[in-house]
Amino acid sequence: MSYKLRFVQNFVLRYSKEYLELEKEFEKFEKMHPEAPKGKRYLALTGRYPSNTLIWECDFDTLEEAQKAQTFFLTDTRHEDLYQQQSQYILGTYTEIYRPFSL
Repeated sequence: MSYKLRFVQNFVLRYSKEYLELEKEFEKFEKMHPEAPKGKRYLALTGRYPSNTLIWECDFDTLEEAQKAQTFFLTDTRHEDLYQQQSQYILGTYTEIYRPFSL
């Protein structure tokens, strides 16, 4: 089974460049720190999300691993420092955890 953790952020469109430059720093952070969960990032093109939406997502074998990853991002001070820099460009954010569906 695989659980999916997603962070969805809407950012101020006129500050896209600044927001996305900081998002590159988050990518570097994940690569530099083995304990950091490694996610994939997506920008909305079509659908229900506006174009100023970034989605970070990662799959985990158990719900506990997904929750542990979420806790890591909420409590790691290095990650929090980056988030505080980026937060000035964020309009809204929320977290989703999906469970697998099987018949």
